[in-house]
Amino acid sequence: MNKIKIMETCLRDGHQSLMATRLTTAEMLPIIEKLDSVGYHSLEMWGGATFDAALRFLNEDPWERLREIKKRVKNTKLQMLLRGQNLLGYRNYADDIVERFVKKSIQNGIDIVRIFDALNDVRNLQTACEAAKKYGGHAQLAMSYTISPVHTIEYYKNLALEMQEIGADSIAIKDMSGILLPEVAYELVKELKSILRVPVEVHTHATAGLASMTYIKAVEAGADIIDTAISPLSGGTSQPATESIVRAFQGTERETGFDLELLKEIAEYFKPI
Repeated sequence: MNKIKIMETCLRDGHQSLMATRLTTAEMLPIIEKLDSVGYHSLEMWGGATFDAALRFLNEDPWERLREIKKRVKNTKLQMLLRGQNLLGYRNYADDIVERFVKKSIQNGIDIVRIFDALNDVRNLQTACEAAKKYGGHAQLAMSYTISPVHTIEYYKNLALEMQEIGADSIAIKDMSGILLPEVAYELVKELKSILRVPVEVHTHATAGLASMTYIKAVEAGADIIDTAISPLSGGTSQPATESIVRAFQGTERETGFDLELLKEIAEYFKPI
């Protein structure tokens, strides 16, 4: 069976989207072993605004969070979001800083580095991509999805090929605004799968109410991985609920095989938080 793989976002994008990235390490650690036993493709738990928020608002060491979670995760890859040449900050950094940061991220426990540039300038992905591969990580390059007269299917196909050419181990469609329409997702994924040698992941947000439908069509078109969040940290500006997506694919050739009772336990843990 060609099971759809799931990346769980509750430890990063879920709480970044819904509660300003204020989930603390202490709130995460008690549930890590259960998250690890679900069968997720990966747990997104670092990068994005987590680094900034830990330092600025939570009085925490983000590196310590990474190490503590890594100690408890035995079966699942840990994933982070990196802003290309901007790393986790708000300006461009020198190549040697980018390389050293990626090196230390992988040494401290990151397996998959999702790297994007807000303007899809591949030059701003190159150094981080090379560093991720050099130090044994998986370099996933992400296309920032938007709509305009120039952002056609052909544009994204050419961009994906350029990313594959510089060494991407997988390609993500990063729909940060939740505006990717279901039929467009079907066409885009179908076209990408026909030209790429590497897996395709789809990331969207439920902001516009389209996300679950978009995922259904993306999976029908052959997407390898989709990103979801456990229900208390899902919906709104976050991702669709993991449990709903798992249930939607039960009985199909893409079903996940996840235990819904286990997902319910995880959801019950997060509800009061």
